[in-house]
Amino acid sequence: MEPVGRREFEALVADALDALPPDLTGLMDNVVVLTADRGDPPDLFGLYDGVPLTEREDYGGLALPDRIHVYRLTLCEASANLDELRREVVVTVVHEVAHHFGIDDDTLNDLGWG
Repeated sequence: MEPVGRREFEALVADALDALPPDLTGLMDNVVVLTADRGDPPDLFGLYDGVPLTEREDYGGLALPDRIHVYRLTLCEASANLDELRREVVVTVVHEVAHHFGIDDDTLNDLGWG
């Protein structure tokens, strides 16, 4: 599909975050969600860059926030239409938030979120 604009894509990501259970988002700690056109490698849908909550023994103080990146052009190219893009954005957001909680790719695949 033709790429959606940056603002429309950011709104899709915000909608995906808003759809997460409040009990879950209330546990998210020191993490920011960002959008960009592409990652490295350029076929990534999203990326979690940080220290998962399960590994934060010495984490804290003045630490910069962890980052979840969601990549607009890659997701648009992988989607046939806007409905499919919405679904892919939700899956990507859930996938990267799960990494923030220390859930690895194998477990996500087993749960159907791979």
